[in-house]
Amino acid sequence: MKRNLKSYTLILLKGIAMGMADVVPGVSGGTIAFIVGIYQELLSSIAAINLNSLKTLINKGFKSFWESINGSFLLSLLIGILVSIVVFASIISYLLENHSILVWSFFFGLVLSSSYLVLKQLPKWNFKTTLFLIIGMLLAYFLSTLQPLVVENSSNWMLFFAGALAICAMILPGISGSFILLLLGAYKPVLDAVNNRDFEIIAFIASGAIVGLLSFSKLLKWLFDKYNGIMLALLSGFIIGSLNKIWPWRNLQETKVVADKIVVISEQRVLPANYLGDPQFTEALLLMAAGFIFIFLVEKLSINLAKKQG
Repeated sequence: MKRNLKSYTLILLKGIAMGMADVVPGVSGGTIAFIVGIYQELLSSIAAINLNSLKTLINKGFKSFWESINGSFLLSLLIGILVSIVVFASIISYLLENHSILVWSFFFGLVLSSSYLVLKQLPKWNFKTTLFLIIGMLLAYFLSTLQPLVVENSSNWMLFFAGALAICAMILPGISGSFILLLLGAYKPVLDAVNNRDFEIIAFIASGAIVGLLSFSKLLKWLFDKYNGIMLALLSGFIIGSLNKIWPWRNLQETKVVADKIVVISEQRVLPANYLGDPQFTEALLLMAAGFIFIFLVEKLSINLAKKQG
């Protein structure tokens, strides 16, 4: 696919959006990739990194290798994700601590509108697609209600497994990789390893992430190629079911301190009517509407660019 500078700039912006989502607990970068229409291209590009691509590098040179893995697309996306994490991580953390309802409201509107756009891609409705839509919704909802484990130490191979599973979650719409680390009790050990520059543990985590990403992306690509309608329905269900995790209005019931951060162990979702007296109530609704509209604008921009490129 031939792209111009404007197209790669848009991909970089999509990467920034993915990075911002990964910073927010409960929101998946895979959801954003699905929303902005690059999910299947992302899977195909990652899956293309294999022994054949390495043979291409050796036999035909770097240029052929780069083209075979859609390298410019992956690089633009990766730069966007890294820029987002570096620039926005502290900002989003501050907003979550001080204006959590507003942040959750924007992401709720964003994910809600995306579920409609993804469902629109289904080629046809039948019993199977309906069944897998429901399965995806129930599974994502169930995962969002699980209580995180808090442990002080994990074996290196456990962290390898956690890294592999977390990266798989990150490319699945509706499932947060950081939340998977919490569920496995690996959140604190991972943070400690990064903060303490423990390169041995970091190597195990990174190795697990690489193995998980390369293998799982191939599986997902194969499933999409063979069962496109069913996979669209299943992942749409994941997105809809994840709305429970990012519902803006909630009462905290139990928290724990993990790696010097407060982690919510249990919370109760409440109706917006309970917050009618809150001065942020109107702002929350406006941001929810903004998130909802934003996705349609991104889709329209993507369609217009695709038409211009022929």
